[in-house]
Amino acid sequence: MREAMFIKKNADKWKEYQHSPTDNPDETAERFITLIDDLSYAKTFYPKSKVTRWINGIAAGIYQSIYQNKKEKYSRIFQFWKFELPLLFKKYHRIFLFTTLSFLLFVAIGVFSSMYNEDFVRGVLGDNYVNMTEENISKGDPFGVYKDDNPFTMFVRIGFNNIRVAFLTFIGGFTLGYFTLKIMWGNGLMLGCFQYMFFSKGLGIKSVMVIWIHGTLEISAIVIAATAGFILANGILFPGTYSRMDSFRQGAKDAAKVLICLIPVFILAAFFESYVTHLMSQTFDKENNTGLPVWASIAILTASLSFIIWYFVILPIRLHKKGYYIQPDGIINRLKKDNA
Repeated sequence: MREAMFIKKNADKWKEYQHSPTDNPDETAERFITLIDDLSYAKTFYPKSKVTRWINGIAAGIYQSIYQNKKEKYSRIFQFWKFELPLLFKKYHRIFLFTTLSFLLFVAIGVFSSMYNEDFVRGVLGDNYVNMTEENISKGDPFGVYKDDNPFTMFVRIGFNNIRVAFLTFIGGFTLGYFTLKIMWGNGLMLGCFQYMFFSKGLGIKSVMVIWIHGTLEISAIVIAATAGFILANGILFPGTYSRMDSFRQGAKDAAKVLICLIPVFILAAFFESYVTHLMSQTFDKENNTGLPVWASIAILTASLSFIIWYFVILPIRLHKKGYYIQPDGIINRLKKDNA
């Protein structure tokens, strides 16, 4: 059918659908199905025509009206956390793997450099911090640094600092990932030196019980924030079949979603460090052994690590295998072959 004949045959119907909306749900569904059929035909035979865009706009309007009228107070937020974010993260699992392995490499460099050069720890952590820690160890209170400040003051300061570091790691993607990698390098070296300092004093297991109560979420979130930075850099460097600007926009949008999801993680990590780690540090204080039991530390460590692995690794893979995917318009869908 010629395009002119196709338009003449259906124009009155499209105008009615566009300018005379109906409140009848059955009629709305019928109109939407009819428009989808017309749109499929137009896309097949007149893909670059204005009439195709016209039909698409009418269909999109009806679709939006259906979902705007649907009573779902929290469904959009629920969908984001249960489906959209894990599926989005699955898309960038390779970047996440690269980021994780790079960070572990930097930590290993920090550990081995400390083993073969005693001054390396002081060069990275600073003389003041090392001297203070060694003094606390000699007094039988190796983790005294965690109970010096008011817990609430620590919570606000640590939470703000963690979010600031994550944001800087994210915007490092604008430098093609250079500053993101630099921040990872600095944090990886610090962590390696920090842990070596305690293990070399025979306090390795105790340090894990105390420090990693908050460190599990905090360090994981920094690695994920670095992943967001590399997602942004990837959108600039490797546009694929998209234009570089479109690829950059999509990468920035995806990276921002990943970064936003880390805010509650950082807040929880700050709470653990300010209140729980604060109490746990007293467990290994020889003079004031009134802290939390060791099993509480193990429970928090296990729960934190399990959450990170499940939400950012296992759940995305499971949803992908079940056929869930994100449509270009952001709607979550599922392959029909998996619906049986």
